[in-house]
Amino acid sequence: MKMMTRPGWGAFFVTNRHLKKVGKCVNYLLNNPFFGIGLSVLVYGIGEYLYHKTNRFVLFQPLFFGMLLGIGLLVLMASILRTPVQKVYEAYQIGGDWLFWFVAPATVSFAVPLYKRNDIFKKHWDVILVALFIGLLLSLFGIYGVSRLLGLTDAALGAMLVQAATTAIALPVAESVGGDQAIAAFAVILNSVLIYALGDHFIRWFKLHKNPLGAGLGFGIAGNAVGATKAIEVSEAAGATGAIAFVIAGILVNFMVPGFASFVGLG
Repeated sequence: MKMMTRPGWGAFFVTNRHLKKVGKCVNYLLNNPFFGIGLSVLVYGIGEYLYHKTNRFVLFQPLFFGMLLGIGLLVLMASILRTPVQKVYEAYQIGGDWLFWFVAPATVSFAVPLYKRNDIFKKHWDVILVALFIGLLLSLFGIYGVSRLLGLTDAALGAMLVQAATTAIALPVAESVGGDQAIAAFAVILNSVLIYALGDHFIRWFKLHKNPLGAGLGFGIAGNAVGATKAIEVSEAAGATGAIAFVIAGILVNFMVPGFASFVGLG
């Protein structure tokens, strides 16, 4: 009969050496910008795969699903490493900021369909400007009323007001009115995902499927960059109008949100 024996000191030192190597690898990973880049690409790729495999099921929309999966993985890593989530997030943000830099050039690229169909803006510029101004103004009052009804803080309210703009514009504007940038980013992405998922239904409900101008304006101001992309699926004219609405909405948000925030005593 074999007797159970404790592992010797040699086994302890071997295990200890392995733990030190693992610790060094983890530290290297967390201090490397490719950690944030790789994780972002991974979760987005998984979302893209599942989105097409499930016939575009709304919860697997890559931006939305990737955001939730990324948060879950960061929390899981923090739990495994027994370190604060904030520390893991800061390590992720090093690479995440590299990717965020590309948001501005990607936003500028929407000028291409705008240039190709600039005849639409020349012909309907008055309707486009008035419609976008009134639409954004009504949305600001609506967001303010619902936020106050739900008892949201000023930081959350300031973040919610910028939903009509893309992230590159929304975050600095939200910060300027005292809004929380993290909430603003989540609100913009969630809003875009909902418009992308439900946009076809809205088009049918409001009978805009034969009106590329109305469809494009609706997608562009309601869903910003994602909405403008969705508008391209309707028609080239709707895509161009969506790009116009998306660009002008960003400009209007820069001026109207700070003015509205000052009007209601925010920031």
